Amino acid sequence: MLLRYSLHVKDARSLSADAQEALRIQAVDAVKNQGFSHVKAAKAFGVARQTVDAWMKKSRTGGKKALRKQKRGRPSASSKIAPRLAALVAHLILTSAPERHGCTGVLWTRKTVGELLEAKGGPSLSRWTVGRLLKKGGLTPQKPAKRALEQDPEAVRYWLKTEYPRIARQAKKMNAEMHWEDETRLRSNHQSGTSYGRKGQTPIVEGTGQRWSINMLSTITNKGFLRFMTYSEKFTADVFIDFLQRLIKDTTQMPFVIMDRHPVHFRSKKVRQWLKDHHHEIRAHFLPTYSPQLNPVELLNQDLKANAIGRKRPKSLRELTKNVRSHLRRKQRRPSEARASFNGASVRYAAKPDAR
Repeated sequence: MLLRYSLHVKDARSLSADAQEALRIQAVDAVKNQGFSHVKAAKAFGVARQTVDAWMKKSRTGGKKALRKQKRGRPSASSKIAPRLAALVAHLILTSAPERHGCTGVLWTRKTVGELLEAKGGPSLSRWTVGRLLKKGGLTPQKPAKRALEQDPEAVRYWLKTEYPRIARQAKKMNAEMHWEDETRLRSNHQSGTSYGRKGQTPIVEGTGQRWSINMLSTITNKGFLRFMTYSEKFTADVFIDFLQRLIKDTTQMPFVIMDRHPVHFRSKKVRQWLKDHHHEIRAHFLPTYSPQLNPVELLNQDLKANAIGRKRPKSLRELTKNVRSHLRRKQRRPSEARASFNGASVRYAAKPDAR
C-alpha cells in the first residue's frame, strides 16, 4: 500500500491546487484507513510530519470538506465587512469630517477610516486593507478644498434654491446682465505646477529675491464677458466706485453685480450711498458669507495665478503687470476661455442663462 500513496514530491508547495488537494486527501486516508503513522505518511507523501498533523486536525474538525482546495490570493477587502457598513462608511466620508465621529485628525486617511469602521462595529483592518476597500468604493486620496468654519450651510442652500433664482428672474425681467465680481492680489513669487528632478532631490527654480505685487478687480459673465482693472494702491471705496463706473460705461445692459461681503463691498457707507444714487444704472447683490466657492471669479483668479504668474518668473513689476494684462486680454478675445470659469462643480449653477 505504501507504493500506492508514495508520490516522492520534493516540495508540495510547487504542486497545483488540485494536486495539493489530492495529496491531502490521500495522506489522511492513509492514516485513517491504511494504518499509516503520521511519520510514515509524511515520508510517503514527501511532506513534514507537522503538515500531516495539521491535515489530520482539519479532517477531525471539518471532515473531507476541510481538505478541499481554497480560493487563493489576497482576500477581498469588502468581504471583511458587511455591505451595509461599507455603504455607511462611504457616505460618512463624503458628507462629514473625522472629528464628528471621534476620529483623530481633520482629514479622512486610511487610519481615520479604520477608526471609523471600528467605531461603527466593524473589524479592525490594516491600513492596506482599508486602502483597498476605499479604492473598490471609488474613493481616492485628493487634495481637499478649504471651507471656512463660519460658513452657514443653510444660507448656502437658500442662495442656491431661492435667492439666486430670484435675482436671475429679476435680471431677465429688466434685461439686465449678471456680473460676478471679486478682488485679488497677484504676487510675483507665486508658484504652481511641478518640475521633474531626481527622486529624493527637490528641483530648484531660480528667480529674483525681490517681490512685487499688483491688485486686481474683475467681473465675468457666463457669456464670457470679462472686464478687469489693475491698481497698486489699497482696495478702498474710491477704487471700487471707480471700477463700477467703468463697468457701467462699458456695458450695454444694466449690470447686476454679484459679490462677496468684503467690508468695502458690504459695509462702506460711501459705496452703499453711491449704489443707492445709481440704482437706475447698476444693482448689487451679495453672496452668503464665507462662500468663495460660489463665485466663478475665484476660478478665474486661480487660472491667472497659475498660468500668468506661477509658471513664469517676472523680473520686474512692469513685467508682472504685462503678463497679467496679456493673459486677461487674451481671455477677453476668446469668450469661450472666460466661460470656462463656470465649469467648476460648485459654480455650475451660475452657468445657466440668466439675463435673457
